[in-house]
Amino acid sequence: MRPLALITGASRGIGAAIASALAPSHNLLLGGRDDALLRDRAARLPHARPLAAELTDHAAMAAVVAGIERLDLLVHSAGVATLGPVARTPAQVWRDTLEVNVIAVAELTRLLLPALRAARGQVVLINSSVGLDAYPNCGSYAASKFAQRAFADALRAEEPALRVTTVYPGRVATDMQRSIRAQEGAEYVAEHYLRPESVAAAVLTAVTATQEAHVQDISIRAVPAASHGHLQ
Repeated sequence: MRPLALITGASRGIGAAIASALAPSHNLLLGGRDDALLRDRAARLPHARPLAAELTDHAAMAAVVAGIERLDLLVHSAGVATLGPVARTPAQVWRDTLEVNVIAVAELTRLLLPALRAARGQVVLINSSVGLDAYPNCGSYAASKFAQRAFADALRAEEPALRVTTVYPGRVATDMQRSIRAQEGAEYVAEHYLRPESVAAAVLTAVTATQEAHVQDISIRAVPAASHGHLQ
């Protein structure tokens, strides 16, 4: 029987690349907000179907995952980033960032824990280089990623039957990176950054590890000639 994977943020960027990498071996639930994009993505992949819901609408998320009794893999790829110095970052930005990057992650995991336990499954969190080292103008984003890292560590300790992996990419050539560069007032050059497929390959390494191997943390960066800054 093919294992079942649920991927958030699966309509584009890293999430879409992860879905493509897992498609040959997994049944896929493609999570995200845009039903049309998800349906288009699912139509291009074998054994995939869309799972459209707003991550921060916890009642809606509970409803769409209620029928999942066994889940082999949960990949948290959705996220938001609003840049700015602490002095000019209002409380609502902190709330919105933590709501998507931390609270939604924790709640969806909680809802799916019985299904993950039933499969002795795996949780993969797409974090960021700023989840290890914070830099100027990324206070709210870095704080959310540090919190996500703490969540993963706590989950790993509390659920020893599960494998919990955190991936820490540097900058990745995605729409989110384009937005970040715009916020920085800088040029977006895709060739300077990791490809989403490279991050997906790192995820696949953790997912396909042998049964006794628990890949807990992966850091991945662009080679020096292509690197450009710190933020994912």
